[in-house]
Amino acid sequence: MVILSSLSFAFLILFTSLFRISSVNYSFHLERDVKAQTDEKLGKKEIPYVLSYPGGILPDSPLWMIKAIRDKIWLISSTNPSKKADLLLLLADKRLAASKILFERGKAELAYSSLTKAEKYLDEAAKKAHENTQKGLDTTSFYSRLSLSSLKHRQVMGEMVEMFPEDARPQIIKILGYPENVYNQTKDSLISRGLTPPESPFTGQ
Repeated sequence: MVILSSLSFAFLILFTSLFRISSVNYSFHLERDVKAQTDEKLGKKEIPYVLSYPGGILPDSPLWMIKAIRDKIWLISSTNPSKKADLLLLLADKRLAASKILFERGKAELAYSSLTKAEKYLDEAAKKAHENTQKGLDTTSFYSRLSLSSLKHRQVMGEMVEMFPEDARPQIIKILGYPENVYNQTKDSLISRGLTPPESPFTGQ
């Protein structure tokens, strides 16, 4: 038992070290005194969607690696296709909420890293929903939630863009394509089912 525990602990340390070495570093310098003026620019209005609470352990915590591994195991072990889509959306929302908190703490590099992961999870959720539809599963309710989530992601990211320095904004703007594409996909899917998708307050969507 002692040997097994020691090996498990050593493996965790090794995995953490490798993860940190392979992590991409972003050299952003946060402008703390810049205020976001997005109401007029983004046509902002309240999106009736609440992001899930990300929990007390965020990417700036020494325990984050354990939580990230748990999430990966959670995804891999999820065999129910509908529940897997729900889990992908949950992780997308939590990563976005975590990114916003990190951003407000002045940790722009970690915030950006978490943001990219959030939008990739959102994109994966949309792909999984499409797969489930092809399998004949009822995805109407999920598409409705995914549509609202994509708009919320677009709104939060738009607010964050205004706070980043000029040289960093193009990288954030590039990621905006994820929620925009997801919204367009969900909109088309809902319309094809005779349903009215949530209205987007953003120009071009």
